[in-house]
Amino acid sequence: MKTIEDLDVAGKRVFVRADLNVPLSDGRITDDGRIRAVAPTIAKLVERGAKVVVASHLGRPKGAPDPQFSLAPVAERLGEILGRPVAFATDTVGESARSAVAALADGEVVLLENLRFNAGETSKDDAERKAFAEQLAALADLYVGDGFGAVHRKHASVYDLPALLPHAAGDLIATEVGVLKKLTEDVKRPYVVVLGGAKVSDKLGVIDNLLKKADRILIGGGMAYTFLKAKGHEVGISLLQEDQIPTVLGYLAEAEERGVEFVLPVDVLVSAEFPDLKGKTPANPDTVASDEIPADKEGLDIGPKTRELYAAKLADAGTVFWNGPMGVFEHPDYANGTKAVAQALIDSNAFTVVGGGDSAAAVRILGFDETKFGHISTGGGASLEYLEGKTLPGLAALEG
Repeated sequence: MKTIEDLDVAGKRVFVRADLNVPLSDGRITDDGRIRAVAPTIAKLVERGAKVVVASHLGRPKGAPDPQFSLAPVAERLGEILGRPVAFATDTVGESARSAVAALADGEVVLLENLRFNAGETSKDDAERKAFAEQLAALADLYVGDGFGAVHRKHASVYDLPALLPHAAGDLIATEVGVLKKLTEDVKRPYVVVLGGAKVSDKLGVIDNLLKKADRILIGGGMAYTFLKAKGHEVGISLLQEDQIPTVLGYLAEAEERGVEFVLPVDVLVSAEFPDLKGKTPANPDTVASDEIPADKEGLDIGPKTRELYAAKLADAGTVFWNGPMGVFEHPDYANGTKAVAQALIDSNAFTVVGGGDSAAAVRILGFDETKFGHISTGGGASLEYLEGKTLPGLAALEG
């Protein structure tokens, strides 16, 4: 895979496919981590005299302009981070985009409007996708893929466009791939995987693959209750995927067969109602053993004994991959499980990887120093699919 060091970018229009899919609340960015992650690549291209055309998606608009998903606030924040103005085109391949790109001088930057405002970006029809990619290609001389959070998508700007222009991977993607190789090849042991989040079905592929590689797997979050139910425990009104119980039982049996330590919560925080995440009024949860969840209550975080147990299971790790919070971390009464895992990663001497998505958001929201972790990924879904052993369309396109 070529990198931007292999491209002669001076005076050239360089199309940078970034992942600027940041969370917005009332038009304000609540977490700029993805913008900061791609900024060094853009800055490097600017310093080398490129005319930089940045493009990204944001949210899931229905293939047409939708003001709530505009990238305008992102253009402003990107300019602040880069310390230079970033022009903003109000469309993707229309008059605004064409004139904004034509006006670029060497070392200047423009951000195009949300790629998903055009149906061709996400189309399942190869011809429609390619037609949109050709319109994007007309805006540039070179292509740099640096939107790691989107490389598992077969989208026009990720998969079709690189085939139309000389291309290379940006520094962010090169770093992400290097880190993921450390999790799949020549792993420093013990290798501990921490998985959380809402649904066990979201993690089936990664569990299946990592059972062959990990020494220990720790389970938390909403997905834990399907495992606890599979063990025959009452889980009350907790998140549960009954249809996944046979699969979960298979994983538990395989783990035992392979000598992989599979660790489930020993206690949990429960409540009869889901917490208020806006006003964040006190929730006053009860702590119960994980095999004694009342029938009318819901598990919402791992308990204090589990926090201690998981910290101990992480203490001697050589490598840790963490994807998914341990509970409803957005509420202070249910954030302690996720905090405990994050702190255990910091306290260990392991190479630690936070696998994007809610885990990365939690690290920032809960106030941890990002530099204390080995790597914080910008792509939760992409990281998981890589670890499942899948071919990622965006990476395949860059290697072509």
